[in-house]
Amino acid sequence: MPLVFNFRFPLSLPLYATQPTMIGVWLLALMVLSNGLSSNGESMHNSTRPEFVNIGALFSFNTTVGRTVKIAIEAAVKDVNSDPNILGGTKLRLSLQEDSKYRGFLSIAEVLQVMARHTVAIIGPHSSVTAHVITHIANELQVPLLSFSALDPTLSSLQFPFFIRTCHSDLYEMAAIADLVDYYGWKDVIAVYIDDDNGRNGISALGDKLAEKRCRISYKAPLSPEATTEEITNQLVQVALAESRIIVVHANTMKGLKVFSVAKNLGMMGTGYVWIATAFLSALLDVNGPSYAMDEIQGVLTFRIYTPDSELKRRFITKWKNLTSANAANANVPLGMNFLVLYAYDTVYALAHALNAFFKQGNQITFSNDSRLSLVGGDNLNLDALNIFNEGYLLRRNIYQVNMTGVSGSFKYTPDRDLVNPTYEIVNVAGTGTRKIGYWSNYSGLSLGPPEALYKKLLLPVIWPGDTDQKPRGWVFPNNGRLLKIGVPKSVYYREFVSQVKGSDTFQGFCIDVFLSAVNLLPYAVPFKFIPYGDGKNNPSMTELVRLITTGEFDGAVGDIAITTERTKLVDFTQPYIESGLVVVAPVRKSDSSALAFLAPFTPKMWCVTAIFFILVGAVVWILEHRVNDEFRGPPKKQVVTILWFSFSTMFFSHRENTVSTLGRIVLIIWLFVVLIINSSYTASLTSILTVQQLSSPIKGIESLLNNKDPIGYTQGSFARNYLVQDIGIDEARLVPLKSTEEAATALRKGPQNGGVAAYIDERAYMDIFLSSRCDLSVVGQEFTRNGWGFAFPRDSPLAVDLSTAILQMTDNGDLQRIHDKWLLSSACLSQGAKLEVERLQLKSFWGLYVICSFACLLALFIYFIQVLRQYHKHYSGDTESTDQNSGSGSGSSRLKTFLSFVDEKEETVRNRSKRRKMERISYRSSEGASSINSNKGYASYRSESASEV
Repeated sequence: MPLVFNFRFPLSLPLYATQPTMIGVWLLALMVLSNGLSSNGESMHNSTRPEFVNIGALFSFNTTVGRTVKIAIEAAVKDVNSDPNILGGTKLRLSLQEDSKYRGFLSIAEVLQVMARHTVAIIGPHSSVTAHVITHIANELQVPLLSFSALDPTLSSLQFPFFIRTCHSDLYEMAAIADLVDYYGWKDVIAVYIDDDNGRNGISALGDKLAEKRCRISYKAPLSPEATTEEITNQLVQVALAESRIIVVHANTMKGLKVFSVAKNLGMMGTGYVWIATAFLSALLDVNGPSYAMDEIQGVLTFRIYTPDSELKRRFITKWKNLTSANAANANVPLGMNFLVLYAYDTVYALAHALNAFFKQGNQITFSNDSRLSLVGGDNLNLDALNIFNEGYLLRRNIYQVNMTGVSGSFKYTPDRDLVNPTYEIVNVAGTGTRKIGYWSNYSGLSLGPPEALYKKLLLPVIWPGDTDQKPRGWVFPNNGRLLKIGVPKSVYYREFVSQVKGSDTFQGFCIDVFLSAVNLLPYAVPFKFIPYGDGKNNPSMTELVRLITTGEFDGAVGDIAITTERTKLVDFTQPYIESGLVVVAPVRKSDSSALAFLAPFTPKMWCVTAIFFILVGAVVWILEHRVNDEFRGPPKKQVVTILWFSFSTMFFSHRENTVSTLGRIVLIIWLFVVLIINSSYTASLTSILTVQQLSSPIKGIESLLNNKDPIGYTQGSFARNYLVQDIGIDEARLVPLKSTEEAATALRKGPQNGGVAAYIDERAYMDIFLSSRCDLSVVGQEFTRNGWGFAFPRDSPLAVDLSTAILQMTDNGDLQRIHDKWLLSSACLSQGAKLEVERLQLKSFWGLYVICSFACLLALFIYFIQVLRQYHKHYSGDTESTDQNSGSGSGSSRLKTFLSFVDEKEETVRNRSKRRKMERISYRSSEGASSINSNKGYASYRSESASEV
C-alpha cells in the first residue's frame, strides 16, 4: 500500500531549519524513520550518579580499520567499567551502530537510531562527510559527537558547537606537508583528492599553508567519492602532462591505494616523481602490516600521527596483542595497531573523566521533548523517541576541560578547541617496509628526532620513487605540444643586443645568444618560440613587455631588459648576465695646458694645509732640538730662518740640520713618510695631466644636472625617465625623449642653447656602443644606479632558477665573455689615449696622514715639556726659592721669566752650572764645619781652667 505524506512547515522553526537543502534531508529522514523509531529510553534514576550512562559509537566497523577501532572502544569501555575510581560505580552502556561507509543520508537514519536510546554522547562518526551531515542533529538535540577520525579542519568552526574532535585536525598535517615542500626547495605541487567535504577542505588548508611558504598548488585533480579506475586514470593523465612532479594525495583508505595502483600502471611511480600521501596511507600500513601493497607505493612519503613512548602505551600494546589474537585466528587477517586505535581508546577515557566531573558538580542527566518535532511529524511521525539532552552544554564544557595522560600522550585542549602538541612522523616507504626520516610538530617544525628531544631541523635521506636517493627537481616541462611564448622587443637601434633577421621569424644578438646558450645547458628540453614585441618604429616599453607576462600573453621575455624594482614586483628575473647602470653622457673638449699647470694636482685647500704643516713640523722640531742641538741655536733672526729652511727642505729630503734628540727624530721620521706620500701623489697626478690628452666638460655627473635647469635627453621607452622623475626629483619638463642614436648625438652637439640637450642619460651597455664612434662625447661622472639585465619569467617559475644556474655556469667556463666579445667588442675611441680631466687631489684623501702627524707632534711636545719641568725643578728650583726669599718677592711674572730663560738655555750649560753650584755648596759646608770645631775646643779649655781655679 503506497504511503501518502501530508505535512506543513511550522512558522516557529529555528533559523537554521529554513535552509532548503537541510529541510529536505531532515524531513525525508524523519518520515522514513517514523514507523521505525520507538521510545526505548531507559528510566533515569533520581540520584546524582545513575547506575548506567548510555553512550553510542557510530563507525564503519565492517572495514579493516573499523574492526580495530571497535576492539579499542569495547576494551576502553570494559576498562572504565572495571575501575570504580573513574565513574564512582556508574557504568557505561555502549551502543554500536554501523556507519554506512560515507553515505550521508543513511548516516542520518543511523544516528537517529542511536540518539533514540537516550545517549549522552556519541563516539564517531568515521568520516568528515558524515560528520558534516549529522552534526546538525547533534546541535539540535545537544548531544556531543566525539570523533577521532573526522579530521576536516572546518568542523572546528563555531557552526558545530557539539562536534568535539579527539584527534589532531588535518590543518596541522597540511602545515607539515607545506614545511616538507619548502624544506626541499620545491614551489609547485599537484593535489589529488576526493572531492567531498574532507578532501576539498583539507586541500584548501594545504593551499593556505603553502602560500605562507611562497609555494602553491599549481593543479588540482579532484576525484568523485565513487571514482572508477577509468576516472582516476583520466585525472592522472592530466597530472602527468602538468609541469610539477610533486603530487600530494589526500584520499580515504578505500580510494587512496587505487590512485597509486593506477599511477604505477601509467609509469608515474618512477624517477623524477615525488608522492606525498596523508595519514590514510600510514593507517593502512599499520593495520595491514609493513609489506602491504609495497609494489604500488615504493618511494612514497606519508605522515603518521606521533604518539610518544610511555609505560601506558607499552602496557596497551601488550594488551592489544591479546585482544587481536582471537580475531586474527578467526578472520585469518592480522590486525595491527594504528594511531586511530590509540585515540579511540583515549576518547572513551576522556568521556568518562568528563562524566565524572559532570556528576561531581551535582548534575543529573535529564531529557526533554521538543514540541517542534511533534509539529513537524503530525499524527503520522512518531518522534517522541528523539529528546533533547538538557545538560549537553555542561557535558561539552567538561569534555573540553579534561586534562589527562592517555595511551596517545597528553590529552588536553587548547582555547581553539584543538588537542595540544600535534606531532607527526614522516615515513618513507622503501624496499619491503617503511622507515622514519624525521618528525614535525607545530612548535619545533621539521626535526630529525622526536620534538621533545629538540633535534636539529633536518631529515634523514629519502629513497624516492625510482629507487634513487637523488632529490627530484620537482617539475618538468609538460609534454603537451605547447611551445613557450617568449616575447622579444623589436628595438630601433643597438641591434648588437637584439635584432630580428629580415625576412624571417628568427632573432640574433648578444641577448639572444646568451639565452640560447643557457637553454642548451639545461638538463631538459625547453620548447619555445620567439614572438616579436613592438612596431619596429618606436622603442617598445620594457615595463609593458614585463607586464604582459603577468596577463599570460607571454610565458617569458628575452632581451635587453633591465632589472628594476618596479619590474621585480611583477615577475621573477634570472641572474643578471650583464651589468648596466645609468650613466651621463655629455660633449667634451680638449683641455689646453696653462702656465700654472703644476698647481693642478692639488686643490687650494690641500696646498694651504700642506704649507701650514710644513711650518708647524719645522717649529716642533726646533722646539725639541733647541736645548740640545747647536744648529738650532743662535740669534732670533737666525732661528726663524732655520725653522723655515728646515721645514721646506724636507720636501726634497735635503735638510742640512741633524736631529740629535729622540723625540725630534721620531717626529721627523713620521713627517718624512707623509712627505713621501704627498710627493708620490703629486708626481703621479702631474704626470697624468701633462702627458695624457685631457678632455673637459661643464657637466661633471648627475649632481651637475640637479643644480641647473638645462634639458636632459633619455632613450624613449627606457626606465630612465621614471627613475629621474620619481627617485632623483628632476622636473619632468626638462626631459626630452630621443628616438635614435643619431637624434641623441645631434641633440648633444647642439647643446641646450640651440635647442638640443645638455646631457644624455641611458644604460652603460648602450653607451659603450653609442660612444664607440663618437669621440667628441664621453661619459662624465660615475654610474648612479646599479642594474643588470636578466630574462623575465612568471612569478615562482622554476625556469628562472635553472637559467640563473646556467648563466653562472657560463660565467665560470668563459662562454659569457666570448659571447660578449663577439657582439660588443668594438670601441674605436678607446685607442686615442684621451680621458676626462683628472680630478684634483683633495684634502680628504690625505687627512688620515695629517692626523697621524699631528698626534705625533702633540705627543712629542707633551713628553718634552714634562722632561723640561722635571729638569727645572731639579736644577733650578732651589736657586729660585733663595732668590725669592732674599728679594722678598715671589711673583708669577718673575718665575715665568726665570722658567723661560731656563728653557732658552742650552741643556749642557744648565747641567754644568748645577754641578758647579753643587761643588760650591759642599765646600761651603766643609768650611763651616771646621770653624765650629775650633770654637768648641776653646770653650773646653776655658772650662778646665775655671775648674782648676775653683
